[in-house]
Amino acid sequence: MTDTGRKDAPKLKERMDAICLELIDKGILYSEALGQFERCFIVEVVRRNDGNLMRAARELGIHRNTLAQRMSRYKRRRT
Repeated sequence: MTDTGRKDAPKLKERMDAICLELIDKGILYSEALGQFERCFIVEVVRRNDGNLMRAARELGIHRNTLAQRMSRYKRRRT
């Protein structure tokens, strides 16, 4: 890891800690927080892969069918 990577790690941890505290203070349940993080993470990886689920699934380390199921679940929740 480069020196830059080491400097970024504490910043990320501090941001994650702040987000966790905010969620707890607002009474957000663990399952809701986890689901929202997963959705945000997956949607961003898919966006960065121009909607290509095969490449996104590979980058996420999950099967393409699993990714398609999760994406379908997110679409149903919006309606």
